[in-house]
Amino acid sequence: MKTSRIAAVGALAGSAVLLLSGPASAHVSVAAEGAAAKGGYATVNFKVPNERDDATTTKLEVNFPTDHPLASAQPEAVPGWKIEVTKAKLDKPLELHGEQIDEAVSKITWTATGDGIGTGFFQKFPVSIGQLPENTDELVFKALQTYSNKEVVRWIEVPQKGQEEPDNPAPVLALSAASDDHHGSSGSSSTASDKSEDTGGDAEAASNETSAASDSSDTTARVLGVVGIVIGVAGVAYGVLAGRRRTNA
Repeated sequence: MKTSRIAAVGALAGSAVLLLSGPASAHVSVAAEGAAAKGGYATVNFKVPNERDDATTTKLEVNFPTDHPLASAQPEAVPGWKIEVTKAKLDKPLELHGEQIDEAVSKITWTATGDGIGTGFFQKFPVSIGQLPENTDELVFKALQTYSNKEVVRWIEVPQKGQEEPDNPAPVLALSAASDDHHGSSGSSSTASDKSEDTGGDAEAASNETSAASDSSDTTARVLGVVGIVIGVAGVAYGVLAGRRRTNA
């Protein structure tokens, strides 16, 4: 009886935890593959879970930030989805690789060509973005999720620090500190140079070790040669003395 009561209480507690944690975690989110450093480029994934038992997710619209526009946004092809990239004119042109850019991506829309995202599943939508701004710690991407029953969930509420997460939080991408080289080329060259120096040092050390080993081997050979000669001379002397003793006898 006690065992069954304990099991029942545990089941109820587990259900309560799932009910409380489910809605808070099941929403459209964005995360970078690796670091999203200020001033650099990153590949981010918009993760879309399906929250309905009687409908599938058939459409996702992600609005890009207008306060920190991104000059480049290239979505990766996703099987079973049609992708539409919308651009808008900028009030203030951006400079990218020495060129003036007067428009930026304002929205990307993914529309399912089949059933979409089914119950109990999620889908990731990768996008390469940049150049990331240097004057903010995060980027907000407001998103709209459409279901097969025509229901639209608006993930547009901006989370505020020190406050509880809203019911429909917008995807927020946290930016890390800027690196010395936004493209990673200098870092790669430096790393390669360091590796080259390390390799050179290792080669020199290996050469020294080889030389030392060779000298040690030569010294050992000489010592063994001298010992062999001494033993040989002693053997000859012993043989001569033995012969003389037999002769005298």
